[in-house]
Amino acid sequence: MPHARDSVLRAMTDDGSFRVIATRTTEMVRGASQAQRVSGAVARTFGELLTGGVLVRESMAPDLRVQVVLQGDDERSRMVADAHPSGLTRGLVQLASGQSAISLGGRALVQVARTLHNGSVHQGVVSVPEGGGISSALMAYMQESEQTVTMIAVGCLVDDNGDIAAAGGYLVQLLPELDEGMLMVMTERLKDFQSMEPLLLRGAAAPEDLLAETLYGMPYTRVGDGDVTFGCTCSPARLAASLATLPRADIESMIADGKVLEIECDFCRKNYDYSPEQLRGLLAVN
Repeated sequence: MPHARDSVLRAMTDDGSFRVIATRTTEMVRGASQAQRVSGAVARTFGELLTGGVLVRESMAPDLRVQVVLQGDDERSRMVADAHPSGLTRGLVQLASGQSAISLGGRALVQVARTLHNGSVHQGVVSVPEGGGISSALMAYMQESEQTVTMIAVGCLVDDNGDIAAAGGYLVQLLPELDEGMLMVMTERLKDFQSMEPLLLRGAAAPEDLLAETLYGMPYTRVGDGDVTFGCTCSPARLAASLATLPRADIESMIADGKVLEIECDFCRKNYDYSPEQLRGLLAVN
């Protein structure tokens, strides 16, 4: 049986009260976790962060890039979700030496950086709420940095082998036209959707299902959709451009070594080789 397609759907109630974004991210999270060689609890947190990155991008900047960085309680471990407007999403896991997990204790932080249309970057940093996780941290970010009341639930299931079994999430945003009666209705309804794990376990977390359930009885219109995929933006040209920013003496030293320079992309683990002749060409632009 073929895998269900990872996707994201956006909808708005016809009365202008709510906006809902729902996503399935299973294959994307699986690909990113395999590239980072993580499993178990680390993969679960990583999957939640990647899913959250997709939702925040779709909410705030669907045609621009968003990065979400989680800094662990030890202040040295971190995870990165990098979501692009094409739907391509990748991530990075960097655990401090001797650490096998990332702790979300009192010093854990979430930083969101999103590109603006003028090319500048808007950044916001929030603490992970005590006893909370990725969902609560992203809700705090939306409230504090974007002044938007938002309900977010992201989830990631791992199987008995520690591999990714399912991942997804949704976001409900309160809009200016909201009246108090509709707020009460939605508040009661979302009590059944505060955690994604039961929905993932039941196979009831497809974006279409989440839209239908959260907006049951409310006329709504789909306003957008798109694919979500794991992938990387690395290329020989991009890495060469990065190498060209090194001090000239460093490049000359690598050339003098006479060996092929091997570089692995941190995000996708693809290997790139640069011969001394190719490195010599970088001196012209250094």
